[in-house]
Amino acid sequence: MSTVYDVTTWSVPGNPALTCYTDIGAVINSIIADIKAQQPGQASKPGAAIYVPPGDYPLRTRVVVDVSYLTIRGSGHGFTSSSIRYNAGSTASWHEIWPGGSRIRVENTDGRSEAFLVARTGDPRLSSVVFSNFCLDGVGFTPHQNSYRNGKVGIRVDTANDAFRVEGMGFVYLEQALVVRDADALSVSGNFIAECGSCVELVGSGQASKVTDNLIGAGYVGFSVFAEGHEGLLVTGNNVFPRGRSLVHFKNTNRSSISANRFHGFYPGLIDFEGTNRENLISGNHFRREAEPWAPMQPYGNGKDDLYGVVHLRGDANMVSGNLFVYNVPTAKIAPSGATPTVVLVASGADNRLSDNSFAANVAVKAVVLDASTTGTKVLDSATAAQFQSYTSNYTLRPTP
Repeated sequence: MSTVYDVTTWSVPGNPALTCYTDIGAVINSIIADIKAQQPGQASKPGAAIYVPPGDYPLRTRVVVDVSYLTIRGSGHGFTSSSIRYNAGSTASWHEIWPGGSRIRVENTDGRSEAFLVARTGDPRLSSVVFSNFCLDGVGFTPHQNSYRNGKVGIRVDTANDAFRVEGMGFVYLEQALVVRDADALSVSGNFIAECGSCVELVGSGQASKVTDNLIGAGYVGFSVFAEGHEGLLVTGNNVFPRGRSLVHFKNTNRSSISANRFHGFYPGLIDFEGTNRENLISGNHFRREAEPWAPMQPYGNGKDDLYGVVHLRGDANMVSGNLFVYNVPTAKIAPSGATPTVVLVASGADNRLSDNSFAANVAVKAVVLDASTTGTKVLDSATAAQFQSYTSNYTLRPTP
């Protein structure tokens, strides 16, 4: 029994005319059916690997992954900037114009939104599914190529899962690149996820997962990294670039770390906390807030103004330490007009701590602002007296000399 399948050599039973060059989605579904037929025993299900060689493959039928221990892998993430192509005056002299490597074009003429839906009811939960080293290309956005909208999802994991890996992938021009529900020990690492409406969305709940060493850039309609109800999440070592409406968004997420990332954003709220978030660490990051420089994208934004903060903190016992914040927005582009921008806004919560943060700005800023509802905030060497503003008397301040 072979447990390694090649999409280019697989013959769909009863339909030899169907190939990976006509619909790779239907071919992979056929392979998964064969895996299940070949491994019916409860005690012996080693899983399998499905190989996608370098090439160009249309996906017209959604793939449903409902087996554990399955690896779907290619030989090249194939990422290239579709935005540059679509906004170029001419590509006639270019060497190539489309993503390459092991490229799957997400066409979804079956009416489904996902390229890959990973889901299974019953026990145990799905485990050890791997997506590795191929490209999911949404091809184009509607109604225009800068809208970040086309209804397409690269990978949606919709039931509880354990020890999944998404590594070395390329995602481009999808409204949602990766959506994972109820993850345990998920690894999202070493991917190119850019020019998508949203890049990484961890929804429902999760624990002990990581989003590390990725190159990520969402559109103004969505998130670069979103996490809901998570415990012990690491967001570390990523290079996150514009223009996501927030670069990291935590919602009711606790005891997690945002560390050693480079964040570059065009809108307020690069880091945005929603709900109640406890005991999180934001440390050792490099933040740069600028204005949108490219004329076609200047009409768009995330709806927040410069009083919202580069970091918008909500929750208790969080720590913001050892970060470098650079604010470089022309005075004419600060909103509301005439306002002094806020870098870190502690919008709610108790016993938060800010220490040893550094700030550089082209205009006067409020490095730290405390909302009236906050209590017990400690601000140590993270703002000069002139850069600090509080609407509560319940705080400790040791101003930066």
